[in-house]
Amino acid sequence: MAPLLLVLVLCIPTMVLGGHDYGQALSKSILFFEAQRSGHLPWNQRVSWRANSGLNDGKASGVDLVGGYYDAGDNVKFGLPMAFTVTMMSWSILEYGKQMAKSGELGHAMEAVKWGTDYFIKAHPHPYVLYGEVGDGNSDHYCWQRPEDMTTDRRAYRIDPSNPGSDLAGETAAAMAAASLVFRRHDPAYSAELLHHAQQLFEFADKYRGKYDGSITLAQKYYRSVSGYNDELLWAAAWLFRATNNQYYLEYLGKNGDSLGGTGWAMTEFSWDVKYAGVQTLVSKILMQGRAGHYAPVFERYQQKAEYFMCSCLGRGTRNVQRTPGGLMFRQRWNNLQFVTSASFLMTVYSDYLASSRRNLHCSSGAIAPSALFSFAKSQVDYILGDNPRATSYMVGYGTNYPRQVHHRASSIVSFKVNPTFVSCRGGYATWFSRKAGDPNLLTGAIVGGPDAYDNFADQRNNYEQTEPATYNNAPLLGVLARLSGGHGGYNQLLPVELPALKPIVSRPNPVPAITSPVAVEQKLTSSWNSNGRTYYRYSTIVTNKSDKTLQNLRFSISKLYGPLWGLTKSGDSYTFPSWLRSLPAGKSFEFVYIHSSSQAEVSISNYTLE
Repeated sequence: MAPLLLVLVLCIPTMVLGGHDYGQALSKSILFFEAQRSGHLPWNQRVSWRANSGLNDGKASGVDLVGGYYDAGDNVKFGLPMAFTVTMMSWSILEYGKQMAKSGELGHAMEAVKWGTDYFIKAHPHPYVLYGEVGDGNSDHYCWQRPEDMTTDRRAYRIDPSNPGSDLAGETAAAMAAASLVFRRHDPAYSAELLHHAQQLFEFADKYRGKYDGSITLAQKYYRSVSGYNDELLWAAAWLFRATNNQYYLEYLGKNGDSLGGTGWAMTEFSWDVKYAGVQTLVSKILMQGRAGHYAPVFERYQQKAEYFMCSCLGRGTRNVQRTPGGLMFRQRWNNLQFVTSASFLMTVYSDYLASSRRNLHCSSGAIAPSALFSFAKSQVDYILGDNPRATSYMVGYGTNYPRQVHHRASSIVSFKVNPTFVSCRGGYATWFSRKAGDPNLLTGAIVGGPDAYDNFADQRNNYEQTEPATYNNAPLLGVLARLSGGHGGYNQLLPVELPALKPIVSRPNPVPAITSPVAVEQKLTSSWNSNGRTYYRYSTIVTNKSDKTLQNLRFSISKLYGPLWGLTKSGDSYTFPSWLRSLPAGKSFEFVYIHSSSQAEVSISNYTLE
């Protein structure tokens, strides 16, 4: 295989020697998540062709499930892959947040995580209840509609003690524990809230065991949990130990490593379904940090399996990952790149762990330097970005030759903001799905499914195996791109992480600069209290007319509001003056308040007139 790869590299020197703009690729890969947003879109939404959607999600079940992410090219919110996406975005930030900060992307990456965790908070209304799906894949796939036009079934599906789902609860616990570390410095109250949910969800997962797709049977056709739930229990415990330093979770990993497969499964795959290689990598870090205590012998067996995975990816093990003639790791035709990005992330972090501990990777063929592991991970990213026999970038919008007919409902149909004419369920197939032209909306940053085992790729909208993107394709790539863009910087990857201070994010569509706005909005936290294990916060918002004219026709856009509000009148998707106030004279103010168990809502002015 090595001589063949050498020939291919020599045949395409301009692509290899030209290099890549990893910083640009990082920015685009984060931007993709804004195209996947469901719910009320915020004032700083940068993907301007999207609009609000799924605003009644959960209503039929008596719970607010507005928000979260659509998983891929459809309009369903699947909890298991969404949680894995958030876990991997968080891990990327925790390992390479300093590099993200250098490129000005740390704030955007954290916003992407928070969009998911805000939803998980709402999806977990009680300690032993978790909503794991909104929408029905069968009815959704029957239709080709923009999210803004959805007419499909939006019922919500949950797990509880009578209908368990340890894999779903475990992965969501991992996501919230990892995210709690992301926000620990910048928003301690929110971090504590996430950690509280994570601990409850882990207890739920461990106490009431069962596969989630046995309870949410509609998920079986799309996200069947083939690996079961043992890997997610270990995965969640590893993240909770990292987030809490509580010895209970260390003991859980030590005592259950054998029985739950952490020390036994030798894997060549890491994905939204199979977490063992990720667990083994996390536990290896604990071991190399010298924190394993008397469980060190058990953790060494975890590490042996972690190194089995790394060696298999490199082609230096006893059972190696298949590669295409162009050198891409290949597992399956349908969305193969999900496995490439997740494996590349594990190889990148493990190479840095090894370098920080000054040791080599041990494969059956001999010792391998950490730099070789990182170089191979880089080669996989370079392939995705265009260094391949087709000279095709599999990141939409990166380079000049990238997929134009992405299997994605929202990007393939004219923007609701350009033409709000309703697109019907089947009419979307006839008018938009069957078009041979490129998508009207550029799905910037999306990583599509990718080529087949022979490096072939057909850019056709109906070729969902190769042209459909997914959030879990992008999430692991954030860390690798940040590492490639920002370098190592001499960081010891085994030391505790403290993320740098955030730089203000100045991008804002159609901005109204705060210093010149005649309407001032000031929020402040006035009180907090605990009830039934949750912390609730009361926020006061003061609205002031700073102009010398009377303020009329005032409308607010409020997103990320998860509780009752007093002092405004709801009008469609926005809010207006309270019923007792028709206008606001010059220099005057009024107040409204709201209560919920999260950080402050996002309040912005969407319309006003001065007379």
